[in-house]
Amino acid sequence: MAKKATTEKQNNFEETLWDTANKLRGSVESSEYKHVVLSLIFLKFISDKFEERKIELIAEGKEKYIDMVEFYTMKNVFYLAEESRWFYIKQHAKQDDIAIKIDTALFTVEKNNKSLKGALPDNYFSRLGLDSSKLAALIDTISNIDTVRDKEEDVVGRVYEYFLGKFAVAEGKGKGEFYTPKSVVNLIAEMIEPFKGKIYDPCCGSGGMFVQSMRFVESHQGSKKDLSIYGQEYTNTTYKLAKMNLAIRGIAGNLGEVAANSFMKDQHPDLKADYIMANPPFNQKEWRGPDELTDDPRWAGYDVPPTGNANYAWILHMLSKLSEKGVAGFVLANGSMSTSTSGEGAIRQKMIENDHIDCMIALPGQLFYTTQIPVCLWFLTKDKRGDAPPAPQRGSKR
Repeated sequence: MAKKATTEKQNNFEETLWDTANKLRGSVESSEYKHVVLSLIFLKFISDKFEERKIELIAEGKEKYIDMVEFYTMKNVFYLAEESRWFYIKQHAKQDDIAIKIDTALFTVEKNNKSLKGALPDNYFSRLGLDSSKLAALIDTISNIDTVRDKEEDVVGRVYEYFLGKFAVAEGKGKGEFYTPKSVVNLIAEMIEPFKGKIYDPCCGSGGMFVQSMRFVESHQGSKKDLSIYGQEYTNTTYKLAKMNLAIRGIAGNLGEVAANSFMKDQHPDLKADYIMANPPFNQKEWRGPDELTDDPRWAGYDVPPTGNANYAWILHMLSKLSEKGVAGFVLANGSMSTSTSGEGAIRQKMIENDHIDCMIALPGQLFYTTQIPVCLWFLTKDKRGDAPPAPQRGSKR
């Protein structure tokens, strides 16, 4: 009963936070204010962790070290200057220049913590021209989150997931590509069992595939250190969101130096991944010019994917990234299983002949918030003759 009450309280809190954030509508589009909300939640979380570590140092008689960066980073905690701490933001929440103060806080956090390079919004709050009173109300609501109270509950992670799903609904068709339903991500993880090695997502959105992979490892008593993360994201604001999403969970990953197109600017050209999980944009048009990438090594042994639909370009891109024993699981539109348009059927036939396709799974309808397009899962294996990357026995400990 106690657990149920806690869950209901958490759900009520999430709904209250959403209602408060929704008041930003009118002055800011939902596609924009998701970054406002999630940036503030991120700032509150890292501030709570900082204060917790500071109290710990004082209790250990190390008060003289409380302003030394190294004594925070050694515990995977971000060091925060005074103007970046949540109490400072809350203290000045009712002032007209609060947007500038938030931008300054985020800038200072990134400057003082190299692992956050390129992760946080740059002068974002000032540029949006947010209503100060609505922003203050949002800050007051977020102040009620105790992000570090329950060590077993990923409070901030749950809030992130809740908001990503809600934003996907709010933004409607054609938006919210950054969010893949948790049930779909979980199914892919359970199928390919990412446990030890390198995992890659060439269109990582907000990083949900990586988060679920780490949960898979933890649920099988593995170590997160055994899985190395590589990814890339095209949209700059979503790229930043992914870096924040990983940071709040203490997950290290290489998402490239900047947001970039995986076809035109592959930031992991030499990567050979043991696992690939992805949800590429469906039926993406004009992903390359007529004469671009025609001799790209990623298509070696296959016809060049057509310019009018990127589905098979994504498939061949991912196949080229697999290690000798690598496996991949990804989402595509149902049409990818049977199309023969513009040479796609020939590519699929050649993949079958090369024995790279493990299986395809047609999923039930209406799983995605933002499209009614029927979808399926593809599972590829680079070489079926050998053993797959090491995976745990169910319930075993490593």
